Amino acid sequence: MLTQNEKLLLIGQVTDISGIPIRTIRYYESLGLLKSSRRTSGGFRQFSLDVLTRLAFIKRAQNLGLSLEEIGNILQVYDQGQAPCGEIKEKLEDKLLHIDRQIDQLLTLRSEIKGLLSGWKNTSDRYEDTICPIIQNTPVSG
Repeated sequence: MLTQNEKLLLIGQVTDISGIPIRTIRYYESLGLLKSSRRTSGGFRQFSLDVLTRLAFIKRAQNLGLSLEEIGNILQVYDQGQAPCGEIKEKLEDKLLHIDRQIDQLLTLRSEIKGLLSGWKNTSDRYEDTICPIIQNTPVSG
């Protein structure tokens, strides 16, 4: 709950301190990731200092590959007074599995491209129904 003496920040101040653009802050607010504490008589959003902690968390979670939807779910758990670390661990484990699959796919693609390039023969001949026969006439692995 907001106390009488708690310092409130205008959205521009939040941007200056966090380095996050106003548009992004407004977007996060529209998604329910952030809540302004109140508005000034002129209609300007005011945020409590904890918005800086939330913004830092959102950015770090995004950098770790979590979507804004996933982050929103985590913040809901937190806002209900529970520690969301279990949910975060589960999501990061899923991300790790996804990354491992991507690495495998990229290594397969790398090998395929290396094989194509190692047997490359430039040709100036045009073939009907092909754009580049070296690529099109090579069987695709996977």
